Amino acid sequence: MTLRQLTLDDWPDAETLYWELTMSGAVAGRDMFEAVLAHKGTRVLGRFHEGKLAAMATLHVLPNMTYGGRPYALIENVVARAETRGQGHGKAVMHYCIAQAREQNCYKVMLLTGQRRNARGFYEAVGFEADEKWGMMIRF
Repeated sequence: MTLRQLTLDDWPDAETLYWELTMSGAVAGRDMFEAVLAHKGTRVLGRFHEGKLAAMATLHVLPNMTYGGRPYALIENVVARAETRGQGHGKAVMHYCIAQAREQNCYKVMLLTGQRRNARGFYEAVGFEADEKWGMMIRF
């Protein structure tokens, strides 16, 4: 099993996982995936099992003015291939994202998860807590 940063060559597998993730039915194309990969401070990290992308997540490391200028990280678009769920691939990707954020001197890692996805226990199992702050958003 391999954990690594995705490249544009991984688009076909990544697209499959994005379609499994989305509830909106809207997945951008290969050109947007290329733009995400090229975005400074952003990495799409994945775990491969038997030659196929089993799980992935996007890690954004953002500059910051507080905490002595230490950056913070945001994890987004976490997904594991349906037929491989429960095998530890998603947790491995999350631990990899957290390690990457730590290596870049981030002072915190944040994420939001939909209440309907029933994923809170998954995120708590890798160390996230929901009792210190409220996650809020405006959706357009």
